[in-house]
Amino acid sequence: MKIGGALRFNYNLSTWKEDQLERGGDFGYDVFRINVESEYKGIKLNAEFRHYSQAFGGAFLKQGWFQHDFSERSQIQVGLNQVPFGIQQYNSNNWFFNITYYVGFEDDHDMGVKYIHDNGRWQWQAAYYKSAEEFVFGLAEPSPNRYSYDITGRNKENNQLDFKLVRRLGDSLAHELGASLQGGLLYNLDTERNGTRYAAAVHYEYKPAYSPWNVKLQAMLYRMNPQYAAGEDLNFVEMGAYGANYNVASKGEMYTASLAYHLPLDTRLLQGITFYNNYGYYNKRVSGFENTHMNVLGALFTAGPMYIYTDAAFGYNQPWLGPEWTNALAFGTPGDTDWHLRFNINMGYYF
Repeated sequence: MKIGGALRFNYNLSTWKEDQLERGGDFGYDVFRINVESEYKGIKLNAEFRHYSQAFGGAFLKQGWFQHDFSERSQIQVGLNQVPFGIQQYNSNNWFFNITYYVGFEDDHDMGVKYIHDNGRWQWQAAYYKSAEEFVFGLAEPSPNRYSYDITGRNKENNQLDFKLVRRLGDSLAHELGASLQGGLLYNLDTERNGTRYAAAVHYEYKPAYSPWNVKLQAMLYRMNPQYAAGEDLNFVEMGAYGANYNVASKGEMYTASLAYHLPLDTRLLQGITFYNNYGYYNKRVSGFENTHMNVLGALFTAGPMYIYTDAAFGYNQPWLGPEWTNALAFGTPGDTDWHLRFNINMGYYF
């Protein structure tokens, strides 16, 4: 059995918050987490429990699954595991993730069963998810107190299928090409009928063991077709995480590009600095909806057990990076949209 975890604090200064500018920013508690990995008689356990402040959803399970390895190349996971879609584990290098995270397509975890086969050059994953992080059962609205973004409000994700194929190229397998498919249902609590949803992505990642460079490129599309009651707006759905919901366009494409460079150091405190820039563009396929841009420029400082992310995060119609929360990822703020900056330092001690 292995037990670990982390304690993190966060400093941020947001240009659209006048009171915060007058104070010179805020510094406070981010999260405390516990990780457990265990194996007994061929059955493995992987779990991570997080405790945020009540304002950000409080305490909940980030991930947790039972695992059996059929061989060194294949395994099965049952429980709350990562959805096999796009670049994994993260389509980003920074603390803020990329725009894909905020619409539920980066480091997403759902409840189901996943099979993984990996022989080095080829990897494929197939998964079935009965539901998203299900904390409230029955006809109640899904709770937004969760780690990864899922559809909430009057709709519930259910019966989702995922398939992902990866091909690694080169003598060192440093070049990764991948394709992902996803399809599922949306159960509406008012009409008691299922709508549909689907998504697809292609990606490329360069991550050599011998080079300090890392490149991530991804293009994806998604469509959601909820079965709302007559007269309701079909152009967006509610999504939620960290204790709050917001609206997201029901159709769109996302294009992301990330570049990172790792500089190893040999000093008393610092062992390395990773410089990065992550950009994401969200093209909403709904007439009248303004598109979203997100760019994060920053550096990760590694100091023993501590990881310190220093980010300058710029957002255009991004709810976490601007004054508009509810509709930034839906119709935005037409005629009154501007770029905003959030300077953020997240420092964590990992054990």
